[in-house]
Amino acid sequence: MTLRLNDEENERLAELAAAEGRSKQEVVRLALAERWARLQKEEQLGEALTRVMPRYRSLLDRMGSA
Repeated sequence: MTLRLNDEENERLAELAAAEGRSKQEVVRLALAERWARLQKEEQLGEALTRVMPRYRSLLDRMGSA
């Protein structure tokens, strides 16, 4: 795979890699893993809210009008 970055993005990636003592490739892999984990958590939260919200809808409506 080839990752095409503009000059500014490449410079930022190089600075981040140097600051962390990692290769640019490792920084990109870690960023991908972190973003993937965040997406999974967001999906789990959405699923939980879908299950829980109907049960507490009337309570939330009453709290909102108080």
